[in-house]
Amino acid sequence: MAILKQRKNKVFAVICVLLVVTFFIPTPYYLFQPGSVEELGSKVTVEGGDKTSKGNLYLTTVLSLRASNIYYLAYGMVAPHTDLRKVKEVRGDMTDEEYSKILEHMMTTSQQHALVAGLRAAGENVNVQSNGIFVTSILATSTAKGKLKIGDIITQVDDQPVAKSTDFLDYLSNKKAGDTVKLMFNRDSTVKTANVELIPITNSPNRAGVGIGPEDQYKVETDRTIKINAEDIGGPSAGLMFSLEVYNQLTPGDLTKGYEIAGTGTIDMDGNVGQIGGIREKITAVEKAGMDIFFCPADILDGDTNEKDVKDEVQKEGYKVKLVPVKTIQEAIDYLEKLPPKEEK
Repeated sequence: MAILKQRKNKVFAVICVLLVVTFFIPTPYYLFQPGSVEELGSKVTVEGGDKTSKGNLYLTTVLSLRASNIYYLAYGMVAPHTDLRKVKEVRGDMTDEEYSKILEHMMTTSQQHALVAGLRAAGENVNVQSNGIFVTSILATSTAKGKLKIGDIITQVDDQPVAKSTDFLDYLSNKKAGDTVKLMFNRDSTVKTANVELIPITNSPNRAGVGIGPEDQYKVETDRTIKINAEDIGGPSAGLMFSLEVYNQLTPGDLTKGYEIAGTGTIDMDGNVGQIGGIREKITAVEKAGMDIFFCPADILDGDTNEKDVKDEVQKEGYKVKLVPVKTIQEAIDYLEKLPPKEEK
């Protein structure tokens, strides 16, 4: 009996050790689930604007969670409305810090685009100035690796000011692989410089480059003070709804007409709506929150799938929310303006 008890204790100890060890072994997956539906009137304040409305506009989010051990992964495999994606698929080779910077940049840019699109739709004046290029990625073969970081903003190459990415690329078009250029850039409000040797561009053997992903950085000047508080929400997908909230606060009447209106989609400064990730998770959150209307990006290009995916999810799950695909902010405005006021129950 004593020997049997010892064996049981050993087995129990081994199981405990395995449970503890496996708890700390990360998996290469993210879990994506329906997130929150958040009212925008409390997040957007337009100087001189009117927040009075019978209904509300809402942004939508996706809950993303790193499957930090096999237990989270197992949960993700059986949990309803949960999508598993490999880490590399989500963020490539970026570190946690780099990925956070990209998400923060996407949200900041999205807010700028929303301000411009919403103000222009309302007939307001907006001054947009290019203000350098944001480093979104760095090739493994780039000699800038270790000198530049994702999130740096390049403002000068050699003695040439760089306002936008076309300035940067035009200057480099006269260079060849092996040439060295001096880059001036901002990092966390500090001006830095680095000498970088140019490398051949993969798809253009006769051209040379730094080996980075450049994205234009802008400075937006408006006649009104507009504050957007997105808190800890990252990414660009709230652009459409931010722009509608800005427009609604600026224009006479009530665009909501008493409806609870959620939506998603990127926005550019011309008011065009773009594709986003997590559309299936978002429509589930919207249905659960009892929204009346959901704006989503319309499918325009061959590779677009948001409209198709969300219609499939609505049909499959039997959701009741009114689905409205839009190509532009103006299409969303036109749809709401034609709606009759919501009947009070």
